[in-house]
Amino acid sequence: MVEEKCFKKCPSCEKTWETRYAFLADPAVALVSYEVNFKNLGLGKLYFNHQDQAGTSTFPLPAQDFMDLFDGPVFIESKKGTDECPALCLHKEQLGRCTVSCECASVREVMHRITTWPKKQL
Repeated sequence: MVEEKCFKKCPSCEKTWETRYAFLADPAVALVSYEVNFKNLGLGKLYFNHQDQAGTSTFPLPAQDFMDLFDGPVFIESKKGTDECPALCLHKEQLGRCTVSCECASVREVMHRITTWPKKQL
């Protein structure tokens, strides 16, 4: 028997989301933090909460799974540690946008896209 591939399975309740779009549209799913990987931004972790009847589960997904949601300019230079940098990436729970022309800005825009994703009505 061949097992069908799904986008994500909740490690706690085992709910599955067939597609990334179904995952993002689920009102029980919320982005809660971001763990940056400055050597490879795509390997940074986006942490999501999934609320079910038993409680809340938190699990990571690699940022690279969502980078195609961004279609703006990608900057090559890092501004980390400069006077321009607001240090948003150094605070995991800070999900806000960054206005600096930094290589991390694209990930911040992806997070904004995720947090404003339309949720389906139950």
